[in-house]
Amino acid sequence: MKTRTRFLTSAIGAVAILLCSVAPMFAQGGGAGDAPIPQLQFRLVEDFFQYPPGSVIGRTTGVAVGADGTIATLNRGYRPVIEFNADGTFLRSWGEGSTMFHGAHVLRFDAQGNLWYVNAGDNNVFRFDSKRRTMGTLGTNPEPWTWLTHVYEHGARSVTALYQPTDIAWSKDGTSFVADGYGNSRIAKFSKDGNFVTSWGQRGSRPGQFNTPHGLVIDKNDIVYVADRGNSRIQVFDIEGKQKAVWDLPTAPWTLCLTNGPEQVMFVGSVGRIYKMDLNGKVLGAFGHGGRMPGSIDSVHQIACPDEKTLYLAHTYASRFDKWVAQ
Repeated sequence: MKTRTRFLTSAIGAVAILLCSVAPMFAQGGGAGDAPIPQLQFRLVEDFFQYPPGSVIGRTTGVAVGADGTIATLNRGYRPVIEFNADGTFLRSWGEGSTMFHGAHVLRFDAQGNLWYVNAGDNNVFRFDSKRRTMGTLGTNPEPWTWLTHVYEHGARSVTALYQPTDIAWSKDGTSFVADGYGNSRIAKFSKDGNFVTSWGQRGSRPGQFNTPHGLVIDKNDIVYVADRGNSRIQVFDIEGKQKAVWDLPTAPWTLCLTNGPEQVMFVGSVGRIYKMDLNGKVLGAFGHGGRMPGSIDSVHQIACPDEKTLYLAHTYASRFDKWVAQ
């Protein structure tokens, strides 16, 4: 039975990857027009990350940059969390031997410098302080069985329970918003004390519904942007869940990142390409070609963009982290 379950899960994942891979490129304006997309001039910084000797990296799923320049990476290998200094030199690793990283999904730094880890494997989100001590969690008790089901609908035990969450972001007052992605296909809202407040959305394709909300960011004006991967679109809301816009895209957005500074722009990671958008839904440019070797772009599971000219990518199936810079 376990073998059959793993086979079905793998098959579902393979179909999803295939569908994403064959999707056409963005049209200018988020799919609304026919103008060609400007080519962004980015180059790979070769051999940027200096791993400890003998490192074996598993599926790479997360990358985040702290205010001090620390780069935190996440993978499903022996050293699940590896941190680097701003120059790419090794800083530390942790999580070795822990079972909490078998469903590792993404990492995010909050405004206070805490590092949050989204665990799609057992339905929890963990907050770590600067010493990487566990200082809080979102979600109910760990339920590792759900990882084998992956997209089994209505599997959550209660409305307050997460079911394979995928990402997290925060409004200015410290409220947490979780993309409760694979199982529940909704956005869940938690108070700054970690208490469940409400949620919005359900599985579907109509406006306000989701099919695997895989990424989520919130801008400086408390506007929420959701990468609705299975519906090939980005949906935009206020922090009360009221819909503001739907940007239909002819490709599946896997992850979103907002730059710092007063004039924010968004980078969108997909399969084989990185896109740059303004916050009105216009595509400003793109770069990359598909592949799993250095210099190519795989399925980008998370992207970090401390500024418009610096990008860090987690290529999940290539098991690789990259740094790219504007030329």
